Amino acid sequence: MGRYDDILLKFNKKGQRVLVPAIYPTIPISDNDQFVYPQDGDRLDNLAYKYYNDASLWWVIAQANELGKGRTILNPNFQIRIPGNITTIIANFNALNE
Repeated sequence: MGRYDDILLKFNKKGQRVLVPAIYPTIPISDNDQFVYPQDGDRLDNLAYKYYNDASLWWVIAQANELGKGRTILNPNFQIRIPGNITTIIANFNALNE
């Protein structure tokens, strides 16, 4: 699943596709969350693949930790929260971007 798979395409008056930014949901702390220290060289997309089997869900970890883009190399000295309620998060994302 890509983060833009369920977003409707928007078009201007000339029929050209226009970009509309995605709106990300707030991700509250849950009892299902895991807290990990990344390995040296880990990135958000690597962690998303490791925990969700889907590298495109890097934005979930970024949003939960107030971090940047998926290729951001993480500092192994800082703990990262891996949200556990991924189904709810994706449903909230889809609802915000309909």
